[in-house]
Amino acid sequence: MYVTKPHGKGPWLTVVLVHGGPNLRGWSREWDAESQFLASRGYLVVKPEFRGSAGYGANLEGAGFRQWGLSMQDDIADATTWAASRGWSDARRTCIMGGSYGGYAALMGLVRYPDLYRRGVALAAVADIGMMYETWWSDQSDDWKGFGMTVTIGDRDKDAAQFAATSPLKQAARIKQPLLLAHGALDRRVPIEQAQAMRAALEANHAPLTWLYYPEEGHGFYFQKDRFDYYRKVEAFLGANIGAGAGAPTAAAN
Repeated sequence: MYVTKPHGKGPWLTVVLVHGGPNLRGWSREWDAESQFLASRGYLVVKPEFRGSAGYGANLEGAGFRQWGLSMQDDIADATTWAASRGWSDARRTCIMGGSYGGYAALMGLVRYPDLYRRGVALAAVADIGMMYETWWSDQSDDWKGFGMTVTIGDRDKDAAQFAATSPLKQAARIKQPLLLAHGALDRRVPIEQAQAMRAALEANHAPLTWLYYPEEGHGFYFQKDRFDYYRKVEAFLGANIGAGAGAPTAAAN
């Protein structure tokens, strides 16, 4: 895992930042704009390389196969509690945040660990694993859906019960914490139907939700105006919900 500390003395308000993929190397030692943005606002940033991550050997990557929402999620939680045990993070004010798979993990973190994560930010998030196999207009090929996803994520028929248990959409009633949910209308990797269904389920259960919709965006940000809008609203959301964001920004230190 990588940790970016803000200036000052901890424990700090904390954002656990989960990488997408998930079967890729999420982080490196190079400068990272998102981490520095958050640290400059006073947040400790924790970035775990959970099982399923690539770049650390086949054993670690393979240990994440068919473990969405299960041991992969436990690894992220372990990283969160480890940072608290070091006296770095404020366990009472920690947010889980990510995009794509990281957005899925943010949602599942709120489902499975409601006492560990008090807030969540999910961008372009997978809300339901089963929907990934069903959306015909996504950019995932039929070969990948039929073979690759079966190996790395699971079999839609044999693992149906597991998919239901690890579906943020189907478990939406368990999410009680404030959540910022953002999605682009033109996303072909995780089509907008995922976010729309998640939004409807959360609103039906009266969950505290901040909804951001970007009509010109795909899987991530391509327009500077939308990127700026998103991070301004993330900053406001975090500031209002875990208590940072007041005062002038400070430089971050790795």
